Amino acid sequence: MKVLRFSDLVKQGQVAGKRVFIRADLNVPQDEQGRITEDTRVRASIPCIDMALKAGAAVMVTSHLGRPTEGAFKPEDSLGPVAQRLGELLGREVPLRSNWVGGVDVQPGQVVLLENCRVNPGEKKNNEALARQMAALCDIFVHDAFGTAHRAEASTYGVAQFAPVACAGPLLAAEMDAISRALADPKRPLLAIVAGSKVSTKLTILQSLSDKVDGLIVGGGIANTFMLAAGLKIGKSLAEPDLVDQARAVIAAMKARGAEVPIPVDVVCAKAFAADAPATVKAATDVADDDLILDIGPQTAALLAQRLMSAGTIVWNGPVGVFEFDAFAQGTETVARAIAKSTAFSIAGGGDTLAAIAKYGIEQQVGYISTGGGAFLEVLEGKTLPAFEILERRAAG
Repeated sequence: MKVLRFSDLVKQGQVAGKRVFIRADLNVPQDEQGRITEDTRVRASIPCIDMALKAGAAVMVTSHLGRPTEGAFKPEDSLGPVAQRLGELLGREVPLRSNWVGGVDVQPGQVVLLENCRVNPGEKKNNEALARQMAALCDIFVHDAFGTAHRAEASTYGVAQFAPVACAGPLLAAEMDAISRALADPKRPLLAIVAGSKVSTKLTILQSLSDKVDGLIVGGGIANTFMLAAGLKIGKSLAEPDLVDQARAVIAAMKARGAEVPIPVDVVCAKAFAADAPATVKAATDVADDDLILDIGPQTAALLAQRLMSAGTIVWNGPVGVFEFDAFAQGTETVARAIAKSTAFSIAGGGDTLAAIAKYGIEQQVGYISTGGGAFLEVLEGKTLPAFEILERRAAG
């Protein structure tokens, strides 16, 4: 993927004295008092800001936060807590600027945070006039927010069209590199884990990956639908019987290429969806009419672990069971630990996947952890993200 990289501009000495506008993803969770409860995204934004400051730029940073109403700013929409946290991490004051679209006063070596960009009328619909105003604020636009890369908004796409220079920040560039390594030029065999409650939400991903991967591991409610497609009974488990034909088509497409969708050979069942429900391991052929399948069984988990250990590349989206309940977490833990031990390059994304990675403490053993939920899923669907498209177009001149 050929895009201009901010790090290259810095190396070439093209940043000193320039006005740099960074679109970061600082959309962090907060409690009722407005305190940040998890600051991963703020910490992830620091390398780009630091790089710009050290290069002598006048730095402006903006982000969205929550789902504000355009043109109707409310106190809870404010990036104030983020400005405070940024200041702590950077070791300097980070002033917060409101009503910034018409102009920003910032000097080389300084950084300011521009208030929630989604409050600006026209942001979500990528209003051209607003995008041009943002572009006029800077000499260099840096997109460093992979979590918004699938949205064509004024602060992510329009500004990249009209800014004198548009480039990818280090976080976005790392995502691009990891995605290319995993999907565009993977070391084989390429295995994908796609799990979740519903086939319908990930059907296009399953269809797209069925053309590319050597093995497609399904889990959760998705696996139940594939078990139905394979002629197995699933009791009262979560599934989508109306999508059985599509599941069969994915299985057939994989088989035609000499690849496969492994169907569970054993499962962990309960009579109720509850943390304290007694768990019973059963053969996949022995599921009773009143059973709920809440995890893959140990034999299935061991078979999948064996395959993951011999993979060249692993793409992981979703836990394979109800891992929040300890009685039904064994399958996800086995898969997670196999990925951690595997010599394969692994890329993982999605909120539940990140929660599983954190639960089992394997952050350092996963090749790349994607910061974007929706954007990561759209990449798996085979879509070209708007942010990548516009930056490639600008790099091509």
